[in-house]
Amino acid sequence: MKPIRIAIAGVGNCATSLLQGFAYYAKPSRQRDGLLHARIGPYRPADIRVVAAFDVDARKVGRPLEAACAADPNCTTWFVKRLPAYGVRVQMGPVLDGVAPHMAAYPANRTFVVAKRKPVNVTRVLRDAGVEILLNYLPVGSEQATQAYANACLEAGVSLINCIPVFIASEPRWARQFTQRGIPLIGDDVKGQIGATILHRTLTKLFRVRGATVDRTYQLNVGGNTDFLNMLNEDRLRSKKISKTEAVQTTLATRLADDAIHIGPSDYVAWQHDRKVCFLRIEGRGFGDCPIELELRLSVEDSPNSAGMVIDAIRCLRVARDRRLAGPQLAISAWTMKHPPVPMDDEHAKRSLDEFLRGSANGAH
Repeated sequence: MKPIRIAIAGVGNCATSLLQGFAYYAKPSRQRDGLLHARIGPYRPADIRVVAAFDVDARKVGRPLEAACAADPNCTTWFVKRLPAYGVRVQMGPVLDGVAPHMAAYPANRTFVVAKRKPVNVTRVLRDAGVEILLNYLPVGSEQATQAYANACLEAGVSLINCIPVFIASEPRWARQFTQRGIPLIGDDVKGQIGATILHRTLTKLFRVRGATVDRTYQLNVGGNTDFLNMLNEDRLRSKKISKTEAVQTTLATRLADDAIHIGPSDYVAWQHDRKVCFLRIEGRGFGDCPIELELRLSVEDSPNSAGMVIDAIRCLRVARDRRLAGPQLAISAWTMKHPPVPMDDEHAKRSLDEFLRGSANGAH
């Protein structure tokens, strides 16, 4: 069985957590804890190989991948002692809109330092390295840069897992191009394993199935990693707010008016590092129109939380490639992403994913 050959665009906290996960779950004794699926098809986490990586930060470009993961501004928790040597050096990717201008006002150890290098030909690198799947971990708001990587995937015949809220899999134009080229993909905007969005969805569904009405709700998130610093620029938040809001709206019996729902990143607190704190409130009515108010605080390590979903998405996408499927993979996207091409409630998405994993025609695409 051949390993799953992946490339990573954006060697930040999320990539670092994912690579630690590959090392951590290489031991079978650990595959009962925190891992959704020990095996997907014939594939275990140990079957994934990183063969190429791209970034734009001067402290990462040109360095071995395992060293780049430990470089500033990364600040996620290390749950393994060290990463193995991958034999991969981080290459200079296209900058385009990948770095928000406002971040230049912050200390270098908290933000990006753009390398003074010429971007590589991403398509050529993907082909030469024999990449099968590219993970997009660019900063929120990197629309032009994400589209550049998506085009490179189309040219190289590489599948894409779009982990950020730039709409590729859920955008008909892009979905059509991947389908026509016979390339499967997953997107958009990865969920956390136990995160603010999945919790919010679960609670609003609880109101619905128990006959209560949701009148108003908010979800306020604060964190201290570069993702939250990047999102201080409101111009970069449009697609993120759409993605997170729609993920909750789709669970409601009746859509809320725009001024009755507020979901999105709210502030940057440097000392929180990779810790994300969510403050959630739901106001509604139950029997006899009597009021119900719910408030909740959730604190998670942000990047490992997403890695738990991506480690499954990679293996599901390899299964899709093995079956010669094409275009957006609907069940996998609905299970792992906030803004999939076809939204599903989480129970439906899980059933569809299970059908896919059993090889059912109903869940295969």
